This record gives sequence, structure tokens and C-alpha cells, in this order.
Amino acid sequence: MFALSPLSRRRFAHFKANRRGWWSLWLFIGLFVVCLCGELIANDKPLAIHFKDQWYFPIVSSHLETDFGGELPFEPDYRSEYVQTLITGQGGWMLFAPIPFSSDTVNYDLKVPSPSPPSCSNWLGTDEQARDVLARVIFGARISILFALILTAISALVGITAGALQGFYGGLVDLIGQRLQEVWAGLPVLYLLIILSGFIAPSFWWLLGIMALFSWLALVDVVRAEFLRGRNLEYVKAARALGLTNGALMRRHILPNAMTSTLTYIPFILTGAIATLTALDFLGFGMPPGTASLGELIGQAKRNLQAPWLGLTAFCVLALILSLLVFIGEACRDAFDPRS
Repeated sequence: MFALSPLSRRRFAHFKANRRGWWSLWLFIGLFVVCLCGELIANDKPLAIHFKDQWYFPIVSSHLETDFGGELPFEPDYRSEYVQTLITGQGGWMLFAPIPFSSDTVNYDLKVPSPSPPSCSNWLGTDEQARDVLARVIFGARISILFALILTAISALVGITAGALQGFYGGLVDLIGQRLQEVWAGLPVLYLLIILSGFIAPSFWWLLGIMALFSWLALVDVVRAEFLRGRNLEYVKAARALGLTNGALMRRHILPNAMTSTLTYIPFILTGAIATLTALDFLGFGMPPGTASLGELIGQAKRNLQAPWLGLTAFCVLALILSLLVFIGEACRDAFDPRS
């Protein structure tokens, strides 16, 4: 069974003692789980159908209208009165998600022009294309969080590796690495994205690759400083005298100490990634058109000032996610502070 060291247990106790950071962590985990299960919460297809002693699961596999006694060999619109009558009229029943709309479902039953205000059928209203705002918020938040998590993982891997090599070997390796880093950091990321968007259709992985080329720079200086300090410690010199290889020295003896300061930066890199993706979507250089996005919702709020629920929803969701991550980062910083 995995057991924490006394130092790790003390750090965890300090983190848990910070009630704001501790509850923020659980709230963020709960929010992320809800977003991951978006298809079970917001979907225009039934979660399950029981028809003539058989079970159907439209969210997993596609079914034809003829399977339920219809006439067309196409996937039915389960929200239509005709399909519901076909199924319920023969003793069947359907179980819908709490929000019977997906991120791209158009509500044709609106009584007022879109964007429509919050109502019983659309809890947070609809956007300018009559799509449910709450459903788009759930899927948009999932894309933002997944984008930030993947980008942070890539940034941490590349940044820690580059900083470790520069700090451990020093000399010419450090000098060349620092100069290359200065040149690379001087490139205008936003301008590059705008230019490249004219040649390549934006997508999730394309944006992730471009952002990963620059986001790793935030961790290099921190890791480099820790390795510059750690390589001259007595126990590292003793391990080198015993014949330990450079790779083993970096991995076993210096990297754990460097991770102390590195882990405190991770939540703030997450917040920066979410804010960057939101800004790109707002400017029109982010995810493909039609994709559920918090930045796209802000853009709609800007174009529809008569619909304040759009801007308020986007603001509240972004403020909640970013605040939770900042509180978690502050708790991590206090937990790993050597003075505590």
C-alpha cells in the first residue's frame, strides 16, 4: 500500500487546513465530473427507451424510426410529438436527461424570438441561434478544462525537462538554453495564431499544439533555479562520488525538491490556459464555429446587449472556475512553503 512520507503528510495537513483551498478542490472536482458526464445531463436523445420488451440506448448507438413502428429509415427526432406518440402509444416509455437539449439542439418551440430569456424549458435561456445556454455552458466548460489540463501537462513535461537540463549541466548548455528561451519568449503568440488561422482551419488539437509551443516557458526558470541550487548540495555530491549517473541524480535527488516550487505554479498555468482559450474564442480565432465555448458565449453577449443573461452566465461560470483554481493554487503554495 502506498504510504506518504512524514513531510508529505505534513504538507497535506497544511493544504487541508486551508479550508478555502480544500473546499475549492472538491468543488472543482465536482464541476469537472459534471462536465465530463455532460451527455448524461444535457442531451436531446433519451438515455434509455423501453419498447416492446426491448431496451434501446440512443446515446450509445443509433436507431431508426422504423425500429419503433415509424415509416422513415432515419434516426428519429425523439423530442417530436410524432415519435413520442409512436413509442408511448404502444406501451413504451423514454427516459430523458434532466436537460433535454444538447449543445447544438435548436429549440423550435420558443414563444419569443431568440435569444430568449430563462424559462422552465431553458433554465438559462437560449442564445441567438435558439440553443440552450445551460447545455452549451456544460460542454463549453468541459472543453476549456480539458484543454487546460492537457496543455498544463505538456507544459510541465517540457518545461521541467528544459529547466532541469539547463540547471544541472550549467555552463554552455545553460547559456545557449537561456538565449534560445529569450528569443522564443519574444515571439508574439496572438499574432502567430491570427496569421496561421488564415491558412489552417482552427481545431482543438491545432490550438493545443500552438499554445504548447510557448506555455512551457513559465516553468523553466523555476526548475532551472532549483537545479542550480540542488546540484551543489552535499548529498548530491556524495551520491555522485558513489558513482550515481547524472540521470539518476536528477531524477532521485534534485527533481523531488524542484517539484515543491513547481507544483505551486500548476493551478495558475491552468487559469492562464482557460483564459487564453476563452479570449481566442471571443476574438474568433479559437475553436471551430458552432463549438460550445465560453468565449463564443461572451461574443454573443457582446452582440446582444438586450439579453443580459448571456453575459451574466459566461461571467459567473468563468469567475467560478478561475476563482476555484486560484484558491487551490494559494493552498498549494502555503502547503509547500518551507517556512510552514
